[in-house]
Amino acid sequence: MTAVSTQTGTLVEPPVEPGSEIPAFLTRLLAEEGPVERIDTHVSTVLLAGDRVLKLKRAVRFPYLDFSTPERRLAACAAELAVNRRTAPGLYRGVHRITRTPDGGLALDGDGPLVDAAVAMRRFPAENLFDRMAGDGRLTPALVTDLAGRLAAFHAKAEVSRQAGGAAAMADLVTLNDRSLRTCGLLQDREVDGLTDRLRARLARHADRLDARRREGRVRRCHGDLTLRNICLFEGVPTPFDALEFDERLATIDVLYDLAFVLMDLWHRGRPDLANRLFNRYLDATGEAPDAGLMPFLMAMRAVIRAHVTASQITAGQITAAQATAGDEAAVREARDYLALARDLLVDRPSRLVAIGGLSGSGKSTLAAALAPRLGAPPGARIVGSDRTRKRLHGVVPLTRLPPGAYAAAVSEQVYAAMRDEAARVLAGGASVVLDAVFDRPAEREAVEGLAASCGVAVQGLWLQAPLATLTERVVTRRGDPSDATPAILAAQARRDCGSIAWHRLDAGLAPERLANEALWVGTPAAAREAGEGKPTAASVLDPALA
Repeated sequence: MTAVSTQTGTLVEPPVEPGSEIPAFLTRLLAEEGPVERIDTHVSTVLLAGDRVLKLKRAVRFPYLDFSTPERRLAACAAELAVNRRTAPGLYRGVHRITRTPDGGLALDGDGPLVDAAVAMRRFPAENLFDRMAGDGRLTPALVTDLAGRLAAFHAKAEVSRQAGGAAAMADLVTLNDRSLRTCGLLQDREVDGLTDRLRARLARHADRLDARRREGRVRRCHGDLTLRNICLFEGVPTPFDALEFDERLATIDVLYDLAFVLMDLWHRGRPDLANRLFNRYLDATGEAPDAGLMPFLMAMRAVIRAHVTASQITAGQITAAQATAGDEAAVREARDYLALARDLLVDRPSRLVAIGGLSGSGKSTLAAALAPRLGAPPGARIVGSDRTRKRLHGVVPLTRLPPGAYAAAVSEQVYAAMRDEAARVLAGGASVVLDAVFDRPAEREAVEGLAASCGVAVQGLWLQAPLATLTERVVTRRGDPSDATPAILAAQARRDCGSIAWHRLDAGLAPERLANEALWVGTPAAAREAGEGKPTAASVLDPALA
């Protein structure tokens, strides 16, 4: 038996198996707090007990990181503490040095030679991880909206770099991903060739804009690994943690590339609705909407990364012998799912424009939110709404009530003009747009047709209608909404002559999901619809030629 010195006393160390000395040492220290749980990933070993967490870096080397020496692991722990205190100061307590004692034992923060290092953290319930919350339905639209605001604020404060990023850095990442895919053995070389060629072709298309964004200060020291499993609900708020610390080049990136990881993850997990909400609320807060067309490429890059990282779990020996067959197969399936998503993200889809009109309370914003994830390339369409645009022009947050003067005719004309301007820039960048406004004046509807013609995109106008009593009830009971509409405003709208409305009319009294499906059927040939052929598609709602 060997005596082990610690700062808090002396423990007796039982014999340990080769290679497990340090985790065993830390496990005994944590055992004072209660049962110790161990979690291994391909780069870390995490020990949890009570409200304490100790996180070790595994002694591994990959093309994208090197934790092969104690000094490298200590530096990585110090970097992890620094970068994560930006978003999760309450989670990260400090860094411990693990040292060798004169008698050959181990000490925590001793004076002997460095053996390893560990990050000390506060523990939170595992069910508060966003990946688990997304899986069991607890990740709500409200939490996603909150996360969008916090990410926007984090990116706004992050250190700017005009040397990193841009098209050249992205080209290096494409090459790194290519090498990692070949190393993990998940694909045949010809398959890797095809995927890499498509990534490089899409990068060439976006290169000038990526370089311009670097010059504009959009490349910053970001989180770098913003997946759902690296976001938790801590003390009631969405909290990103476990930021990438081992390579400044991989973390000093375009803010939209940072955002792309969590958008891709939500899409991969079958929550396009939440991905589109996060995307739109982030754009609302940052003004990044004109570059929305970059997102499919950036998300594809993130999907490829997740594919080879998932595959590397097998080659790194993370999966135990008892789990080998089932674990290997599950990891391979997941990795291939990511690659399938990457390929889908690289499919060219034309920009489209949908305009949703109707009186207050008709459900325009609800329909826009239901349609947007299903239009264009992931993460779906940019929603440009009159309520949020009006609040932005007045310099207030969306839920602030505006005075009656903010709704004067001249002001409303400015709002509609601003909406068309944003939509034109988004469409020019390759993304799709949903316009959400009353559109009760013929000139406003005609302007939408002109916008589509000038941008060379297909347009579909949808008009929601319901009895005035239904609309009034909705306006009265509405809460937590950017709209300032009142029953009096609705009554004034109802008295106004809207002129001839050529847009497709929909029953606003339908349940939201049924209404969205009705909207997606617009333009589908009647015979095909009656025969039940196929399903309503994003193409049908946007292509008048199909009618």
